[in-house]
Amino acid sequence: MNGILPFLTLSDFTCFTLVLGRIAGLFAAIPLFGGQRTPLTVKVAAILAMTLVLFPIVRDNIRQLPVDGISLAILVIREILVGFSLSLLSQVIFSAVEFGGQLAAMQMGLSMASLLDPDAGQQTPVVATFQGLLAMLLFMTFGIHHVFIRAIVESYALIPVGAWHMSDGLIHFLIVAISGLFILAVKLVAPVMVSLLASDVVLGIMARSFPRMNIFMISFPLKIGLGFLVLGFSLYVFSQTLTDAFNALSMQITTLFKLMA
Repeated sequence: MNGILPFLTLSDFTCFTLVLGRIAGLFAAIPLFGGQRTPLTVKVAAILAMTLVLFPIVRDNIRQLPVDGISLAILVIREILVGFSLSLLSQVIFSAVEFGGQLAAMQMGLSMASLLDPDAGQQTPVVATFQGLLAMLLFMTFGIHHVFIRAIVESYALIPVGAWHMSDGLIHFLIVAISGLFILAVKLVAPVMVSLLASDVVLGIMARSFPRMNIFMISFPLKIGLGFLVLGFSLYVFSQTLTDAFNALSMQITTLFKLMA
């Protein structure tokens, strides 16, 4: 028993449960683990493994222990909210990527070409699916998941167990972060949107200049081809914009911790 589990007493088990709650809240919505694409058994195994690794590190920072089951349940819920609030920052970025892909697909005429997204549980345009997978690849390549794991460890110094509370500053911060989703989405697909808007203007002029030309039939392959061409050439802009959003996470996490404490 001593070689398998990190706790032998009831106090150690209580601390382990509290750490498990905070990590479970993080893994509930963080990309790659938070969606329905990842099997439940894999999620549970990852949460338990991460808790076993981090528990000895953060054990000394846990000083407030509940005295009954109701107090323990309330503290676990608070710990889950800490982890969930942290993962919400990354979820905003990936929601912006998906929303931007939907905007690009709508302008390209591919809004009906959809695939089933297991994370969202609904049909998603192929452009949004492609950009979501690319964003996930950049997320793992740049090691952004390490930022969240390190933030969980550092959170115990800033947010003691049971210290989470909803404040006006926290609500305002979350509203601003979520509203930035639309701005980031437009930045990610701006080259595609601008090029397709210019093509619509050109097609409109051609429709007025050559009334007998079937512009409607020409516009479909033209906009799809132009959209994919610009999408390919603008991948550097896409990755750079996404990198800037990922780099800003560290400052946002620090601000979030101060507001939750």
